[in-house]
Amino acid sequence: MKKPLVGTCFAALLIGATAAPATAVSDAPSAKVKAVDLAGTVALSNCSGSVVRVPGSQPGDPALVLSNGHCLESGFPAPGEVLVDKASTRSFTLLNGSGGRLATLRAARLAYGTMTDTDMSLYRLTSTYQDIESKYGIKALELDSKRPAQGRAITVASGYWKKLYKCGVDGFAYRLKEGNWTWKDSVRYTSACQTIGGTSGSPVIDDQTGKVVAVNNTGNESGGRCTDNNPCEVDESGKVTVRQGINYAQQTYQLVPCVGAGSKIDLNRAGCGLPKPSGLR
Repeated sequence: MKKPLVGTCFAALLIGATAAPATAVSDAPSAKVKAVDLAGTVALSNCSGSVVRVPGSQPGDPALVLSNGHCLESGFPAPGEVLVDKASTRSFTLLNGSGGRLATLRAARLAYGTMTDTDMSLYRLTSTYQDIESKYGIKALELDSKRPAQGRAITVASGYWKKLYKCGVDGFAYRLKEGNWTWKDSVRYTSACQTIGGTSGSPVIDDQTGKVVAVNNTGNESGGRCTDNNPCEVDESGKVTVRQGINYAQQTYQLVPCVGAGSKIDLNRAGCGLPKPSGLR
């Protein structure tokens, strides 16, 4: 994993996107997509994240913050562990387009968190989308409901470091194995995205659409084979490939159908592709 950072930067951070009217969360595509910046990203105490919405989100819905499962304040979830609707008071720092601090926002619940099949956490906030737009001029980033495409130009936007990493989707790993964890259908970046510790949880934004297609989570740092901080790719036949210096993300399109009314996660909704707790399988 792109290791969570602890210590000197123990500041809580949260939510955002781009300036928009406070009266609605619009789903209509804009005539021209603005250049990707840091608006809508957040900084956590140890990672990066972003305020996100699905196409059906309403202005009065509690806003959601997307990050990694390995960035949870409770530590790494065990293999097979899935957390749903847990109490949380975690705080986040909301950033504007240039990385300036706008506000501190707070979670009401951990809506979802796991490191099984994917590496994802989703927090439901005490603020609504309308609150954030009207007070801070920030509009949530939209999650794309479609799978990302190979060859697309992308930006990894880190709220922790206030930095943009530009590269492309090089391809996909059938399985990505790191230590005790295995992730499915991971996005592999081209070599230009040299993400580092603290970029974990950053939104991966399609430069053409401005939508979030994945969440940044790991990279092979020293050429190790399937060890912590050195993930390996495993194909359908079991062949293992190690790509030192290459970084990865987890796709987010399968999250979109799981978000119901009031920004609540319902893993039984049609099309929801997220892993379920053992009791719901």
